[in-house]
Amino acid sequence: MDRLKAMANFVRIVDSGSLSSAAESTGQSTASLVRSLAALERHLGVRLLNRTTRRMALTDEGEAYLAWSRRMLADVDDMEQQLQARDGNIRGLLRLTAPVEFGQRYFAPLVYEFMKQHAELRVELTLSDQLMPLIDQRLDLALRIGHLPDSSMVARHVGATRLLTCASPAYLQTAPPIDTPAALSTHPCITLAAQGRHWYYQQNGKELVQEVAPRLICNQIRAASLACVQGLGVTRLMHYQIADELADGRLVRVLKHFEPKTLPIHLIYPHALQLSPRVAAFVEWAVPRLQELVPGIEGENR
Repeated sequence: MDRLKAMANFVRIVDSGSLSSAAESTGQSTASLVRSLAALERHLGVRLLNRTTRRMALTDEGEAYLAWSRRMLADVDDMEQQLQARDGNIRGLLRLTAPVEFGQRYFAPLVYEFMKQHAELRVELTLSDQLMPLIDQRLDLALRIGHLPDSSMVARHVGATRLLTCASPAYLQTAPPIDTPAALSTHPCITLAAQGRHWYYQQNGKELVQEVAPRLICNQIRAASLACVQGLGVTRLMHYQIADELADGRLVRVLKHFEPKTLPIHLIYPHALQLSPRVAAFVEWAVPRLQELVPGIEGENR
């Protein structure tokens, strides 16, 4: 039995959620993965997964072995990359994640440009608004928007953003003034499904909560910004999501003095002391470019 391959298969089965999904992602047959898992369990003398026709669950031994396997596979991968990188080429698999809208606008184009420069590099890019744990998901690097909890992760600052309230000039010409958050109660609002009916502001260090009446609820950011540009009401989005519309005058920023605090944008990654060459190369290449790409907020230092 190839124990390293069996270990990798076990991790892939858990991450994929099923044997069939793991087989599809690895290019192996389901039967071969079943044999690989069974051989690994015989070798270890314990059951790693409890499996039925409908679901599977890790045993206590499986939980411990999964965490150890992730560390071992990461160490093996890092060592291979360090040895292979001695010829100056960046190769191997780079696993990245970023929020959907930011990823589409700024992060993914940078990743593709980097790939063009390194023909032997492979990338798994996951755009998701869910915070994916780097270690558990075997991710090399993540872009995060917001204040970071204290952790062992290394964080490189690449910019900042904040939630802005805005409307189109045509809408504001005929609508009642929007001079306080309470004034929003008289305006039709365009909200994102994830935001709910409450918008949060601050004044003199105190939080203000304003309930709004949505005229339109969207599940996509660009749909919300387009509706606002067309004068359907007031919306609230991150600065980077509407920077172009603000710059060319299609949208106007309101309630500036009530906006919540600025949110930092970071690239974060683990294992600072054992950083693989491909991750180190991407970080050093991407950080200054992201710092240039992320739009600065008017009236604030970048």
